[in-house]
Amino acid sequence: MPARGTQSPAPAVPDTEPPAQWHRVLTLLAAVSLFIGTRAIWTQAASHRLVVAAAISACYVSILVCGVLALVVRRARSLARLDLCVLVTAVTLALCAWAMNHRGSDEAILTTQAARALVAGHPVYGQPWPWLFGHGVALTPTVTGGYDFTYGYPPLAPLLTAPLLWLGHGALPATVVSTAALLAGTVALWRMLPTPWRSAATMTCLGFGFLPSYARLGYPAIVALALLVPVVVRWPRIGRRGRLGAGGLARAACLGAACAAQQLPWFVVPFLLAGVYAVRRGELGARAAALVVARIVGVAGVVWLLINTYFVVSEPGTWIRGIALPLTQGAVIHGQGVVGISLYFTDGSDRLDWYSHASMLLAAGLLALFVVFVRRLGPAATVLPWCAFFVATRSQDGYYLMMTPLWLAAAVTASASEFAKAWQPRLRVRVLSGRPARIAVAVLLLAPALAGVAWAATGTPPLDMRLTSVRWATRAAVSRLEVEVTNTDAAALAPHFTLTTGQGMNAYWTVVRGPATLAAHATARYELRPPAGRFRLPRPGVRIRLRAFTAVPQTLSSADVRLPRSG
Repeated sequence: MPARGTQSPAPAVPDTEPPAQWHRVLTLLAAVSLFIGTRAIWTQAASHRLVVAAAISACYVSILVCGVLALVVRRARSLARLDLCVLVTAVTLALCAWAMNHRGSDEAILTTQAARALVAGHPVYGQPWPWLFGHGVALTPTVTGGYDFTYGYPPLAPLLTAPLLWLGHGALPATVVSTAALLAGTVALWRMLPTPWRSAATMTCLGFGFLPSYARLGYPAIVALALLVPVVVRWPRIGRRGRLGAGGLARAACLGAACAAQQLPWFVVPFLLAGVYAVRRGELGARAAALVVARIVGVAGVVWLLINTYFVVSEPGTWIRGIALPLTQGAVIHGQGVVGISLYFTDGSDRLDWYSHASMLLAAGLLALFVVFVRRLGPAATVLPWCAFFVATRSQDGYYLMMTPLWLAAAVTASASEFAKAWQPRLRVRVLSGRPARIAVAVLLLAPALAGVAWAATGTPPLDMRLTSVRWATRAAVSRLEVEVTNTDAAALAPHFTLTTGQGMNAYWTVVRGPATLAAHATARYELRPPAGRFRLPRPGVRIRLRAFTAVPQTLSSADVRLPRSG
């Protein structure tokens, strides 16, 4: 039978006990998941890093042997040892992949630069570092027509990176920190889960390839993930009998450190605290439950403040703006969520801000729903917060992908039985009762967010754009575009233009001629120059969209354009 939340971290497995079939399958799936992406790394290494290629070949042998043994071993203890072999193989493959690809991303480069500024005694927040970008390093465009070149995360990642700057230039130190954090988090989760479930930790954290790739890119969220692992495992038991104990204090400290590593933990904290309060109130009463939550918040807050103290003292204004930057920077809409309606399926919207409003409303609505129905929704506390990102202006799947190990930790160790006696508010609906009342409450709590999404998605593009002429640099490259733009809105707008040929957004084009601000109901002609001096046409059949963003109000206007090859 699946392990229950009452099991110890490492229950003893009798030598003579045969393994459950589902345990065999789980071990086998964990081994199979290690195949994904491994051949690409081996191919890369075989040309000039033969030691790495040999290590990967040895890992192939290990995967095959583990696959055979997972189906034939006769004792549960032997299968548990095989789970350890799968974990070691996964760690080896992650290290091999890091050895081949550790250039990092824009986040890793910014983290390393922040660490260098910290060591040099220079300000970390609010400092633009444009020279770090370009040459393959991604830019974060904003609706103001520029790009964000500053560090916009809490300071734990630079603090951890600073002692490793001697390793080299570029993003290497930051990728070491994030990769080490992922491996440590994986081992911690593997060790804390009941024995039969441990291969699920290997599969979720290091299998499939996506979390190791984020670690190699140097994402600070990976550090936050590793710190959240001990918090989430058996989290409904925190403060049992009204006492935190050494373990509860350590979990609260990890929670504060996670919040000092990246902003994503800020969204899961309210759900965890509300869940702990509900479970403890059902056990101890309101006052004792409130004291437990207060102690958790106090310890987490002290740890968070200690990590941030230097920045609070040395640069308080830029520090607070920096850690709030993802919420305030005004980055252009992007992602796999409902913003795709305005990006790809319509010609834009004059109400883009409502995607952000809807995201906040959905987060609040889900939290309220969680509190009202905590006995049913308690096990989903680590999944619900990320639903709000699906309707945000920046709705990349990474926001939830990087936190999936927490889903596993809660699924295995925070079962529904933990919430059977949790306190939840009584619904007093005179007209309805039972399931109709619950459905009515759910609809009422989520309706504002759904209305916000509908309002944003049904907005109309305020700028009507028409291509009037094209200047060619070569037969397959454009050097100038002339566009006639009409402002159909009742307010003056300052447009910023770009051409896109797929998902996301290319760099902004320079306005060579045309007004910076287009008056309400006015028409003007804009001459636009590509950022690199020329724009190469994509292959035939690729959709080319002319886009115009404005900041106040935040709008998007798009138009499909045809650019037949010259001559």
